[in-house]
Amino acid sequence: MSTSSVGSSILGASGISSPGIGSGLDVNGIVTKLMAIESQPITLLNNQQQSYQTQLSALGSVSSSLSSLQGALSGLTNLSQLQSLSATPADPTVLTATAGSGSIPGSYAIGVTTLAQAQTTVATGQTSSTAAIGTGASTTLTFSFGTTTGTVTGGVYQPGTTFTQDPTQPTKTVTINSTNNSLQGIRDAINAANIGVTASIVNDGTASPYRLTLSSSSGSSHSMSIAVAGDATLTGLLNYDPTKTAGAGQNMTQSVSPQNAALTVNGLAISSASNSVTSAISGVTLNLAKIGSTSLSMAYNSASVQSSIQGFIAAYNNVNSTISALTAYNTTTKTGGPLLGDFTTLSVQNGLRNLLSQPLTGLGNASIKNLTQLGITFQKDGSLALNTATLQSAINTSPQDIAGMFASLGQSTDSLVSYVSSTSKTLPGSYAVNVTRLATQGNVAGNVNLNAGITINGTNNVLNITLDGTAQAVTLAQGTYTSAQLASLVQSTINGTAAYSAAGSSVAVSINGGTGFMTIASNRYGSASNVSVTNTSAGTALLGGTGTSTAGLDVTGSINGVTASGSGQNLIGATGSSTEGLTLKVAGGSLGARGTVNFSLGYATQLNNALTGYLSSTGLITSATNGINTNIQNINTQITKINSHLAVIQQNYLTQFTALDTLISRMTQTSNYLTQQLTAMSYTQKNYG
Repeated sequence: MSTSSVGSSILGASGISSPGIGSGLDVNGIVTKLMAIESQPITLLNNQQQSYQTQLSALGSVSSSLSSLQGALSGLTNLSQLQSLSATPADPTVLTATAGSGSIPGSYAIGVTTLAQAQTTVATGQTSSTAAIGTGASTTLTFSFGTTTGTVTGGVYQPGTTFTQDPTQPTKTVTINSTNNSLQGIRDAINAANIGVTASIVNDGTASPYRLTLSSSSGSSHSMSIAVAGDATLTGLLNYDPTKTAGAGQNMTQSVSPQNAALTVNGLAISSASNSVTSAISGVTLNLAKIGSTSLSMAYNSASVQSSIQGFIAAYNNVNSTISALTAYNTTTKTGGPLLGDFTTLSVQNGLRNLLSQPLTGLGNASIKNLTQLGITFQKDGSLALNTATLQSAINTSPQDIAGMFASLGQSTDSLVSYVSSTSKTLPGSYAVNVTRLATQGNVAGNVNLNAGITINGTNNVLNITLDGTAQAVTLAQGTYTSAQLASLVQSTINGTAAYSAAGSSVAVSINGGTGFMTIASNRYGSASNVSVTNTSAGTALLGGTGTSTAGLDVTGSINGVTASGSGQNLIGATGSSTEGLTLKVAGGSLGARGTVNFSLGYATQLNNALTGYLSSTGLITSATNGINTNIQNINTQITKINSHLAVIQQNYLTQFTALDTLISRMTQTSNYLTQQLTAMSYTQKNYG
């Protein structure tokens, strides 16, 4: 039964809907008035329940405003966004630019003299793009990438040309068989393999018009060498070794030569394999569009910072006004807000105000350490006001300090020790760093002199290797290699193995110039870094068997005098200490004292942590809401019990007053009868006496 109708339908259930049966006594009216008095406890409970419902609605408004404030903090807790720069070229038709992490303000003069382009090779024309080529025997296309040096005439490299494989680019393979040995099938298989080569079919309008074209990535080091093993017809069509003569290994022709982009930055010559240049200016990506000159201005994105701060202030003031209105007392109407004196609401309001009133610690030598220095001040009503001129001045003079005012920030005095991350348990402060061991990489070292080169064939081309805990059989492309070429082959083949790339693992392969010994090293650091080889023919040929494996070691040291845990190159603050969860990357350097790291929790980060606590499933708002809901449920239970009791009382009243009505009716009948009899007796005496 709803609270609005509690106790209101008791009389209707009695079955009596008329006045007294015989006496005219208004039984229902009497009982209704009596029950109205009996039902007063329910009225009080209904009023109390309505008050709780109003409080729930008010807490909902507070919770909503807090959520909005937390959303407004997102731009201020993002360190990279606070430190972001805008890159503005004077002539955007020459290039566009984007600023990322690590970029710094400045002005640059840039000249573009050559744009990067990708190599394109063309196969002999075919009369059909769908007809089968060759017997359908399984055929492997092995793509290697590197630098081709030589003279090109009519799309053909001339004798004396050399090809040097790039070890950083994995060797890739594509399989062609009876299911895809048409020109279209070959095209689709290469594109589906996602090996960095784009295959297309061009119709040149001749008698055999369909020609397969292959394009690699841009840059002079992305020249292709394609080895074909299997069907002879496919070999004659697709084999492309620029060091061979035309038709005898160099079976495709080059229509576009690979080329690096050439540009100057402040007069310094830069070469880039891509027209998207990421290494010329730290943290800046230059997207080259055409040959020409322009200037580039790098400046802090003050508009974005101002917008984020203004959004935060507006959201905070909304919280303040919402809470103030709900907890106010109106002296005119003598009424208070639904949350007047509410502990939860006042605790939230005071907590937020106190947090913003405290100066920050852990900022080191930063010149800005409180909100007043940014032009942000508290008003008498508890709201925040912003002096935009003061804020802009702070951004202009101390842009790096702005980030530390709002986001979590770690700054190291050692260039090889960098802040990675922290947790909610990391306390702000200045912490000394001491390194007792640098992280190392796992490797396997051979003892076979490879300086004279080696031939890889079907007897020694399978290398069983375990890298960072993942075991794979790696097949090397057959051929005769110098020691440098062999290192490139092994490195690119291992790094091109899908299982390793999926696990984020890779290797660097080197040859000791003096001994000629090969070393295969994991690019990962720490105890998770390891390389081992089983004793196979390839292991014997390259390493002398299994080689000597050395596992990687984690960095060790202390932060703030407390021994930290190591994970790869990361030192992590000890559990229970003030630096718990503080993660620092030690990229190298010496052992011993490594300076200090200043760690601060900016206002936005602290606010966000506080709001997360307030709004969590165990936070103040939820606890208060759950308490009110429990009170409402208890009231409903009381009303149900009282209604049951009132039903009994009402029935008793009805029974009693119905009996009284019946008695009065009978007495009235007796009175009427006696009156009639007396009247009759009087008449008889008068007339016959």
